[in-house]
Amino acid sequence: MSEHVTTSKFQWSDLVKKEDWWAIWLGFTILIIQIISKVTGSFTFKAVKTHKGWHTVAEAFDGIFPGLILLLVVTGILFTIGVKVMGGDAGKFARAYPAIFILALIAFFFSTQATIKNYLGYAFWALGIGLLISNTIGTPEWIKPAVKTEYYIKTGLVILGAEILFSNILKFGLYGLGIAWFVTPIVVIFMWLFGTRVLKMTSKPMVIVIATATSVCGVSAAIAAAAASRAKKEDLTFAIGLTLIFTVIMMVSMPIILSAIGMDPMLGGAWMGGTIDATGAVVLAGEAMGPLAGQVAAMVKMIQNVLIGIIAFAIAVFFATKVERDQDGPAVGAGEIWHRFPKFILGFVAASIVFSLIIEPAIGSEATGKLLKLTKGFRGWFFCMAFISIGLESNFKEMASYVQGGKPLWLYIVGQSFNLALTFLVAWLLLSGVIFPVPTLTV
Repeated sequence: MSEHVTTSKFQWSDLVKKEDWWAIWLGFTILIIQIISKVTGSFTFKAVKTHKGWHTVAEAFDGIFPGLILLLVVTGILFTIGVKVMGGDAGKFARAYPAIFILALIAFFFSTQATIKNYLGYAFWALGIGLLISNTIGTPEWIKPAVKTEYYIKTGLVILGAEILFSNILKFGLYGLGIAWFVTPIVVIFMWLFGTRVLKMTSKPMVIVIATATSVCGVSAAIAAAAASRAKKEDLTFAIGLTLIFTVIMMVSMPIILSAIGMDPMLGGAWMGGTIDATGAVVLAGEAMGPLAGQVAAMVKMIQNVLIGIIAFAIAVFFATKVERDQDGPAVGAGEIWHRFPKFILGFVAASIVFSLIIEPAIGSEATGKLLKLTKGFRGWFFCMAFISIGLESNFKEMASYVQGGKPLWLYIVGQSFNLALTFLVAWLLLSGVIFPVPTLTV
């Protein structure tokens, strides 16, 4: 998704002229503001959204307008500064940004409704709203300066890094590592080989995006993989669409089926945690099977989420050295790998390290959890605006060629089937008690 460049030499001006670096600066600005807010208690700055579980419009917007206005102004100023320094038209961006913000608010409005919130998240509504506009009346010219998909995505991913805490790995120990870390790379490799060699899909970035979304954690992983592989927006749109559809299907069906056949809650929770794509959906599915299943599912998924940065890093290097390399040309050197490497991943990793090794030990797990609830709000807003932007930039007629005869669908179905089988096998070996002792968890 990154723009192509012609030189591999680092220049200090890149730190203020390139979007990847600005994503890091803006992401850490938000994180630092939240840390100061939490530690000092002198002010509160929240990423306000419509209230969850509303039944009437009045309930949805009750008391949030001051916070929404503050959020619009502050984030608008931060993003506009970045646009200005990077050489863009700050005036046009500033005038268009409120429209993107309002469209994202509408997506949150629908996704937080009492019934809908359990099935369709903001990503679905944001994509749908953007696609509806672009494929009917067309995206207005005056909005386009603020349609900056990658800008919002990368900033959100840096903030997401703070949520990937090393302490989560310890909660389920080697059991969680075995289920989440052993299976995931195998599924990614399997889907890559199946998509490129069996299905012979022409868009290799689409293959890796679907593979990563299927094997790690859905939308967030798809976004990271798309940025690392420089995928087209259409590739990401298809991957997210497939992920959202099957996430809902699996979230509803798996706990019903597993409960009906009497599967052990710990085994069932681990299986769902390793296979259902979205973290929120995993929690809901696990809780539907019982509190123990819910706890195990959440822990497996959180451990799996740690792989986002690692896999994105590996994808960036793999695409730079193998996929995008001229096979008849010289080997790609370290300088070119560095230049092609998406720098926002450095921010993602840095945020994870800072929160895992500095913030959590300093203020404790409980306070860190409360702090991350605040940062997640901002990450959600930036992702939502990114999905709005993707929709506004996408046209169904242009996207038709990316269907590739249904190959992306087959890639997902076969890959997810393999993921389900392998995850169950590993989870059963670790948690059935036949080989290893069953861990004791307090519910």
